[in-house]
Amino acid sequence: MTVHDMSLAQTFPRSARETFARNYPETPHKLTHSLTADARLSLEGLASLAESLPETSIEYNRGDLPVGIDGKPGGTGLSIGETIRRIASSNSWAVLKNIEQVAEYRSLLMELLEQLRPQIESATGELLTPQAFVFISSPNAVTPYHFDPEHNILLQLTGNKAMTQFPAGDPRYAPDRVHESYHLGGPRELPWAEDLLEGGTEFSLAPGEALYVPVMAPHFVRNGPESSISLSVTWRSEWSYGESDARCFNGIARRYGFNLRAPKRWPHANRAKSFSYRAYRSLFGAG
Repeated sequence: MTVHDMSLAQTFPRSARETFARNYPETPHKLTHSLTADARLSLEGLASLAESLPETSIEYNRGDLPVGIDGKPGGTGLSIGETIRRIASSNSWAVLKNIEQVAEYRSLLMELLEQLRPQIESATGELLTPQAFVFISSPNAVTPYHFDPEHNILLQLTGNKAMTQFPAGDPRYAPDRVHESYHLGGPRELPWAEDLLEGGTEFSLAPGEALYVPVMAPHFVRNGPESSISLSVTWRSEWSYGESDARCFNGIARRYGFNLRAPKRWPHANRAKSFSYRAYRSLFGAG
């Protein structure tokens, strides 16, 4: 058995898989894992990976950010390799996107998801579009308030961080117009106001812990006093694609003066709007 095989053999113990099955897909919850010593996820391994990825798969910027920002934050002037190797002092936040495009990282992703495939597919059907992202953060760095379209498990590997999550689908935390704009090609950053904080739930994460984030659940992240590495494994379901398409349909309708009801959350399928948008897209493009 190789070092990689040993690290992945029981990444999610039985208790974690049972917890996941009870809560997936709508309830955020913490899990445990044993993926903390894989060389592919070391700083040097990740710096080398980053230097081999296309520019479209890399995002990095200053880490001393507020929770709410308007537009994309600025950079530090360092290269991505320097940013990662010097993460303890570079005052940065970096994400490596779609690391599964590199064979050894795709193997890592799929071996992790195979451990949860029975629980995923018994609830939301076929596991679609598996992807993986790595987050490398300087001490006290902030990932601003935003949402994501995937089912997501964030595995903490080194350092500590706290993610504050807000209820998915509640327009107080992410207005319908912002959902529609995002799915039609807009930014994922969300408008922030301090009075929203009382509706959030903070989850602290230490190495060996993981957190499930439901589809489009707004959240922000504060890193702890040490640098941090986290691995995000994500996937889509037909339901998540249907929710996206329904948001697009509502956004197109809004352009014509119609203010339609927001899509319903799981287990509602939103099929009528989803099929309608797919028909529109086949005729006129994505909008």
